[in-house]
Amino acid sequence: MPPIIRPTVSRSYQLFTPGLQQRPPVVKAMVGGVFGALFLSLLIGCSVVMATRQPGRKNLAVLKPGTERDVVVGELGAPVSTERLDGGRKDIYTFVQGYSAGVKTSRMIFHGVADVFSFGLWEAVGTPVEAIFDGKKITVQVVYDQNEKVKESLTLAVTNP
Repeated sequence: MPPIIRPTVSRSYQLFTPGLQQRPPVVKAMVGGVFGALFLSLLIGCSVVMATRQPGRKNLAVLKPGTERDVVVGELGAPVSTERLDGGRKDIYTFVQGYSAGVKTSRMIFHGVADVFSFGLWEAVGTPVEAIFDGKKITVQVVYDQNEKVKESLTLAVTNP
């Protein structure tokens, strides 16, 4: 069926197709709100992602005397060097001590809220902050006895990565 042109109250003409009506103001507001939310979600950027990708927290309790070597390697990763000693061994581990899941989540939420309320301007501050606070690089020496259990441990260095 061809479209019918009808005059409106303001004497302008609009295209009218039978069965279709103009969107009510509520729908227009909802569509505007959805597009606004999408726009704001695009502003939430690097600092939120960087907060979620921070390294996790290592359980340093595995360095207590009596802990098996397999447990230490499972928590800290493979040693960067291993040396055999009389009746045991000495391992050197290097790892980044990160943050607990709760701290990472709270940082992510804070950055997201700050982004929304500042219309994305927080990224100029939040991204460098996340780049600086990305954990500490720790080097540890662990000496094991003949049964592959921790005899003693010593922190050799703590630096920013």
